[in-house]
Amino acid sequence: MPREWCGPSIGPVVHRSLAQAPPSRFSRPSVRRVPSGYSASVADQFVSRGFTGRRQPAGDEASRIPPGQYLTRDFPVLSAGPTPSIQPSDWAFTIDGLVNEPVTWSWDEFQALPRQDWTVDISCVTKWTRLDMHWTGVSVDSLLENVTLDPAARFVVAHSYGGYTTNLPLEDALNGQAFVAYAYDGQPLEPAHGGPARLVVPHLYFWKSAKWVRGLRLLAADEPGFWESLGYHNHGDPWREERYSGD
Repeated sequence: MPREWCGPSIGPVVHRSLAQAPPSRFSRPSVRRVPSGYSASVADQFVSRGFTGRRQPAGDEASRIPPGQYLTRDFPVLSAGPTPSIQPSDWAFTIDGLVNEPVTWSWDEFQALPRQDWTVDISCVTKWTRLDMHWTGVSVDSLLENVTLDPAARFVVAHSYGGYTTNLPLEDALNGQAFVAYAYDGQPLEPAHGGPARLVVPHLYFWKSAKWVRGLRLLAADEPGFWESLGYHNHGDPWREERYSGD
């Protein structure tokens, strides 16, 4: 099963940063719990590619780089395990949990939803930040317009093909702060970067932006996802350096 790491900042053209989950050399927290279906030994076998060196930001770029991060012009691919092969014809996206009635879209139905373009900064917990990344997709706000939320809903868990999960407070997914992207730089999102579609939550570290996303579940109580259960921070704000549990 693939585990999400890195790949993207808030809403349309908002300049902050975000990031995704880390390689073992950063894994200082103790392991608390391995979710069922995952292997701790596999979780430690990380594959890292795409780094071509570090660049020091200049001018106003420096004010957009969260503490402890460095600027890159690349889009590093960081994943543990194989990249799933999901054809658009087989892809579906579901919202369920604390809603009046679950709703599911096929690929063609999802493409017909109101689309939007975002230019955002992304920060990975492995310490790279890339500025002005261009995405196209559907906002979580637009998706939730198709359901009636139970007043008890306070949290969201993103589920991915391959079994990966990550959790968010509902308030971090609303008001333009999160979207499901299916295009990057005007091209279909490549599988290595989470295609056919991935969640993007730019104001949090990129592990919160689940690759190969297949749905969102609304919950009353928080439910830590894969990396959060292994000792990474439950929230993951790069501007507060919320990398590990206890930070």
